[in-house]
Amino acid sequence: MSATDLTSGPEAGVISDAAASAALMDLPEDDSGCPVMLRNAPSTVEFKKLRKRLLREVRQAIDDYGMVPADAAVKRPKWLVCLSGGKDSYTLLAVLMDLKWRGLLPVDLLACNLDQAQPGFPPEILPAFFEKNGIENIIVREDTFSIVTAKIPAHKTYCSLCSRLRRGILYRIAREQGCEAIVLGHHREDILETFFMNLFHGGRLASMPPKLVNDEGDLMVLRPLAYCAESDVAKFAAGMQFPIIPCNLCGSQDGLQREEVKRMLMDWERASPGRLGVMARALAHTRPSHLLDRSLFDFASLRPGENNGGEARDAEEPCGAGLAMTRNLFAAE
Repeated sequence: MSATDLTSGPEAGVISDAAASAALMDLPEDDSGCPVMLRNAPSTVEFKKLRKRLLREVRQAIDDYGMVPADAAVKRPKWLVCLSGGKDSYTLLAVLMDLKWRGLLPVDLLACNLDQAQPGFPPEILPAFFEKNGIENIIVREDTFSIVTAKIPAHKTYCSLCSRLRRGILYRIAREQGCEAIVLGHHREDILETFFMNLFHGGRLASMPPKLVNDEGDLMVLRPLAYCAESDVAKFAAGMQFPIIPCNLCGSQDGLQREEVKRMLMDWERASPGRLGVMARALAHTRPSHLLDRSLFDFASLRPGENNGGEARDAEEPCGAGLAMTRNLFAAE
């Protein structure tokens, strides 16, 4: 399904490219009809550009990975949007509501917070936020923290077991609420960090896909922020003045391997601005014939002078790093 197939509701027809582009233009001066959550959005030119960029990138991810089914205008799917109280999930909910308001997302949204009974978690913040902004929501309290701390030795990382328990509970909630998908706020850097975690510590090339089906086959997991830079998400959340709840309440965040990978990526981006964007694009352009996985490519049958599915034509194609080094060399001369 292309992005132009998205409709504004069961009665609406197909939105053209021109109409969809117009829907993403700057807001009119009177935006009182928009969701309450968005009415106090900054009106500066810089913030409007940021908002439009996030809308465009999320809409593109939804289009590229077919997150909205072709019959959405008729069946009106329902998404469980998971809200932790961090900058990423607030931004995710805001952008999805924005797209829905503009008639570009024919999906019903249900915000969900899972209170895992972490010490110091402020249980009043999200209910007040939902009520103030008139957001349909469900809040569930499950004491997974006690389970995790009972099974994981002190000073060890809780994140793996905690996330598995959380995911199972969210699947149950989604089923009970009639949702076809749970929607998570992972952004571009989260996906890159997971890729390098698997590369460095797991011995495999894998990351978090923008769309997957759970093991039971009855629910999807969606990540519409997959194309969005973390810096943009942070700027948007700061501009909107969301009531952020810190993610280090369990005290197990310092010194994690993921934090080391995050610092590494940030250092690379500072040294070479734009590198993270290039790396993210690379995840969508894999070439099995230029890797080592025999299950993805039949290296044993590869022979000169035969039709090898076009692979022989680019066997000697120089790598991107080599081309970049050559350009730098000649530039220096």
